[in-house]
Amino acid sequence: MSPYIVGVLVPLLVALLYQNSKNTKKRGVPVDVGGEPGYTIRSSRFPILLETAWEGVSTLAQLFELACKEHADKYLLGTRTLISKDTQVSADGRSFEKLHLGEYEWLTYGEVFEKVCNFASGLAHLGHRSEERVAIFADTRAEWFMALQGSFRRNISVVTIYASLGEEALCYSLNETEVTTVICGNKELKKLVEVSGQLDTVKRVICMDDEIPSSASLEVQSGRWRVVSMTDVEKLGRENHVDAVLPLAADIAVIMYTSGSTGLPKGVMMTHGNVLAVVSSVRTIVPGLESNDVYLAYLPLAHILEIAAENLVAGVGSAIGYGSPLTLTDTSNKIKRGTKGDATALRPTVMAAVPAILDRVREGVRKKVDDKGGITKKLFDFAYARRISAINGSWFGARGLEMLLWNFLVFRKVRAILGGRIRFLLSGGAPLSGDTQRFINICLGAPIGQGYGLTETCAGGTFSEFDDTSVGRVGNPVPCSYIKLIDWPEGGYLISDSPMPRGEIVIGGPSVTVGYFKNEAKSKEVYKVDERGMRWFYTGDIGQFHADGCLEIIDRKKDIVKLQHGEYVSLGKVEAALIVSPYADNMMLHADPFHSYCVALVVAAQPALEEWASKRGIAFASFAELCEKEETIKEVQASLVKAAKAARLERFEIPAKIKLLSDPWTPETGLVTAALKIKREAIRKAFSEELSKMYES
Repeated sequence: MSPYIVGVLVPLLVALLYQNSKNTKKRGVPVDVGGEPGYTIRSSRFPILLETAWEGVSTLAQLFELACKEHADKYLLGTRTLISKDTQVSADGRSFEKLHLGEYEWLTYGEVFEKVCNFASGLAHLGHRSEERVAIFADTRAEWFMALQGSFRRNISVVTIYASLGEEALCYSLNETEVTTVICGNKELKKLVEVSGQLDTVKRVICMDDEIPSSASLEVQSGRWRVVSMTDVEKLGRENHVDAVLPLAADIAVIMYTSGSTGLPKGVMMTHGNVLAVVSSVRTIVPGLESNDVYLAYLPLAHILEIAAENLVAGVGSAIGYGSPLTLTDTSNKIKRGTKGDATALRPTVMAAVPAILDRVREGVRKKVDDKGGITKKLFDFAYARRISAINGSWFGARGLEMLLWNFLVFRKVRAILGGRIRFLLSGGAPLSGDTQRFINICLGAPIGQGYGLTETCAGGTFSEFDDTSVGRVGNPVPCSYIKLIDWPEGGYLISDSPMPRGEIVIGGPSVTVGYFKNEAKSKEVYKVDERGMRWFYTGDIGQFHADGCLEIIDRKKDIVKLQHGEYVSLGKVEAALIVSPYADNMMLHADPFHSYCVALVVAAQPALEEWASKRGIAFASFAELCEKEETIKEVQASLVKAAKAARLERFEIPAKIKLLSDPWTPETGLVTAALKIKREAIRKAFSEELSKMYES
C-alpha cells in the first residue's frame, strides 16, 4: 500500500475509533437508593459518594490551613494597583469612569495565613462571639476571601450578601440572621449608613478599605456602631492573639442569601461538609488542576459557584488573581483605552464564568470579525467551519496539524482576549447555549465544564467531563451527588418515557444543605430525608437522562403557564431558544392564562441593531428612538421567529407581539440577579403597562 494512502487512512481511523469510544463511554450509571421511587444515576467513577478529596480534612478551615502550610512561599492572592482614575463624557452627556490599572501585587500563602489568623484574633478582641453571625457585603476581592477564612477560624457562620442587593432585601437578610458584625467595602458602607435606622442588631462594621466614608461618623458618634478598618482589626489581632476555635464538618459555614429571582431572598444554610464535598468533587473533574494554575476571580463571592471555586484553587496551591466584570478584558467598559484588562495582565489558566459573560465574548469576537470583513472574515469562517466539522465527528474536519495551523493563524488573537493561556473553563448559574459552547471551545481551544446545581445543593449536581464535547447537556452526576428523576404526571414527564427517562430532578448526597434559615415550612416542601438517612432536594427542574448517564435540562415546573385554549408554555425553555437571536441581549416571555398567545419584552442588542439600521439607511437620533421604529420591531420579530423555527417551537410558543427595550437589565436595576438571571416578578411589575398594552389590541 502506498505510504501516502497510509498517511491519510491512519489518522482517519484513529479519529473514528476515538469518536466511537467517546460515544460509548458510560459517564453515569444506575444506582439503588431509598426515598421516593424514581430513576437514579451516580458517577461511573465513584461507587461511593465522595465527601472529601483530602485525607484527614473535613472542613474548609482545615483545608485552608493545610494548603497554607504546604505552599507557604507560593503566591495565593493577587490584586491590581490603581494607577489613575478618569471620567469621560460621551456625546449624549453621560459620564463614564475609566481606570488605568497596574500589574498584580501578590500575597503568598504564608502571608495570607498570617493575616487571616490576625483578623480572626482581632474579631474576637472586638467582642464578636463565635455564636454570633458575621455578614460579608462587598464585591469580590482578596479581603472578602480573607474575611471568610478568618471567620471560619473562630467557627463563625458567615452570611453572604450580594453587593448589588436592594435596600429591602439587604435589611431583611441582616435582620433575619441577627448579624452583629458587617464586613464591607467603602461603597457598601455608604449603603449601610443609608439604611442604618432599619438595622436591628448590627453593632460593628469592619471596612475593607482604610478610607472610611465620613457619613459613617454619625453612627459612631451616636454610639450605635463601632466602625473600624480591616487593617486595624488585623493589627489588633496581631497584638492580642486569641487561639482558634475550629469548626466541625456539621457546623454551619455559610448562610447564603439567594439573589432572589422571586420575592425576598431565602437564606440557605450550608455546612462545612456540604461545601467541602463539592470542592472535592470538582477537584476530581478538572484535568490536572495543580499548584501551577492561575485562576481569575471576578464572579460574586456571594454566589456558591465562586466560593467553591476559590476554596478549590486555594486548596490545591494555585494562585487567585482578582478582577471584575467591568475590567475583565482590554475593551471592558471601565478599562481606559490602550491599557490592560484583568485577563491580559493576569494570563489565567482556569476561569469560571456564567453564560451571559461567555455570550458577550462570543458576540464581541463575532462583531469584530464581521466589521473587518474581506479575507479576515472568510478565513475565520472557513477555519471555524473546519473545526466544527471535526468536533461533530466528520472524518474530514480539521484535526492534528491543520488544527494547530488554524489555532496559530486565526484563533490565537481570540485567545489573547482572556490572556492566551486558558486551558479549562467552568460554566454554571444558567444554561449555556450550544452555539456559545461550540464557539468558546473552538476559539479558546479549551474545554468547558458545564455544571448544573443550585444554592441548595452547594452547586453540587452534575458536571460535564473535559472530554465530553456534546452540547445542550449538563454532564453526569458529580462524585458527591446522586441524581434522581421522579414522575411528574401533570406535566407529562415520566421515568418510563421512551427513548429517555424524564421527570423532576431530585438531588441527593453530602452536598445537599441543611435547609432555609428560619423557614421550616419552605424547607419541608423541598428537602426530604429518606429511610436510609440520605438528604434529597427537590429542584423543580425537569430533566432527561441520555444513554451515557448525562443529564439534559428540558423544562421547569414553575415556569409553565397554561394558555386560554389549554396549551402549556414553558417560559424558560422558549427564552433559551429565542435568546440566540443576534438582536436580543436579554428577554422575558410572558404568557397570560386568559389569552391564547404569548408576548415578550426584548432588551435590544445595541451594536447589532445599530449596524442593521446603518446598512438599511435608517436614521435615528437615539437608540431608544430606533427601538420604537416599526421596521426595527419587525426585523427583531422575524429574527425571533427564525430562532423559534430552528428550535422547533410550536406556534403558540412564539411571542405574537414584542416590546423592544433600549436600556439593559443589570443587577443595579433590580431586574436581574447578580448571576444575571431574570427576576420575573420585578420585570412584570416594572413593565406592567407595556405588557397590558400588548394584550389590548
